[in-house]
Amino acid sequence: MSHTLTESRKATYLEDLKTLLRIPSVSTDPNRKDEVKRCADEVARQMKEAGLQEVEIISTPGHPVVYGEYKTDPDAPTALVYGHYDVQPEDPIELWTSPPFEPTLRDGKLFARGATDDKGQFLCHIKAVASMLEEEKTLPLNLKFIIEGEEETGSPHLAPFLEAHKEKLAADVLVVSDSAMYAPDQPSIVYGLRGLAYLQIDLKGADSDLHSGVFGGAVPNPALELARILAQLKDQDEKVTVPGFYDKVEDMSVQERQAYAALGFDPEEFRAGVGVKQLTPEKGYNALEGRTARPTLEVNGLLSGYTGEGAKTVLPAKAMAKISCRLVPNQEPDEIARLLEAHIQKICHPSMECKVTRMHGGHPWITPPDHPALEAAAEAVRAVFNKEPVRIREGGSIPIVIDFQKILGLPGILLGYGLNDENLHAPNEHFRVENFYKGIEISKELFRALAKSQSLAG
Repeated sequence: MSHTLTESRKATYLEDLKTLLRIPSVSTDPNRKDEVKRCADEVARQMKEAGLQEVEIISTPGHPVVYGEYKTDPDAPTALVYGHYDVQPEDPIELWTSPPFEPTLRDGKLFARGATDDKGQFLCHIKAVASMLEEEKTLPLNLKFIIEGEEETGSPHLAPFLEAHKEKLAADVLVVSDSAMYAPDQPSIVYGLRGLAYLQIDLKGADSDLHSGVFGGAVPNPALELARILAQLKDQDEKVTVPGFYDKVEDMSVQERQAYAALGFDPEEFRAGVGVKQLTPEKGYNALEGRTARPTLEVNGLLSGYTGEGAKTVLPAKAMAKISCRLVPNQEPDEIARLLEAHIQKICHPSMECKVTRMHGGHPWITPPDHPALEAAAEAVRAVFNKEPVRIREGGSIPIVIDFQKILGLPGILLGYGLNDENLHAPNEHFRVENFYKGIEISKELFRALAKSQSLAG
């Protein structure tokens, strides 16, 4: 099979991507509800144009889901492809080099909000269908698409949608391209994601801010107490000190650590890339292992007292911190949140009113690295890149992947065509055009490889 798209198809597919990118489908902005719906309509149009047999826009209590299907053979494997058409807000707009919703080509990169997260990536799969049907008049497997419009708001209605449409969405494997390649010249397959437990700590001392000269030395200071609490949550080895935190942690296997070691990770290059003086991984692990396969606790935000220009001598009445824990297999978000809350309440000074609020959570996810679906993905990558993809966990959380596993029982393939340096969620988001085209070809090869896999259904 040819792995090269014609120049005519490349031009057409790129223009179709630009059409999607011109729609400001910001799901978090109620004033753009109509634009989000317009984007759903455009996704449906392109699905139909690609040749999917059944395409529909399905309402939810929030933004709609676009569903598409192609039936080849009831005995052939079925892949369910997931993506999202909603995007992050464009703010701060003044930091964009070109308008965020006017797709602009520069240096082989297409700049626009949503280019890599996730319009360009899910469109690879749709255009793979278009290309295969044009070339071969059929597909080697059954395909189902679910492209939602609420991922950037936490997918609040996706799990109920999956529950309500279990039969409709029945499949053998989940395919997600909402992730990143390991490096520009090194494709990767993600087989694990960390979970999340997110909490807010609120401390209250006096009824109002107090003069530090008049009351300092006599009344408690919530800011200092909060600092003391936070300092006790990790030790000098970057280990979390909360009792029970590691009780159910499943460590990396010897084989995994050997595979990681073979990646050639350069800690100095990584350090320089993020602009810090020194890396601080958990003792016994390097920075790559620490950020992808180990549980963590981090402070995400702090607020207390006077923070304006100049000086104001007050004892703050209140202090607040937001903390998050990234979790690995077997760690339950609710249990970790409960352990954290109990520990914080225990170590908080009795002079304080202490409130711990659970904000958000998500389960960790993992597919065995040797699963047949991942081997099919590796075969697809080899066919296009002529090199072996790395198999790696990713440190972030994508709760929807766990929902697909828990509700539909699907193993997952996270095969991203973007890169972490493409400014997703930030000004000047972009997608390398070459990887857009390669993503289409990899998708075609993936569909062929999945069709040949005799172990998926089992």
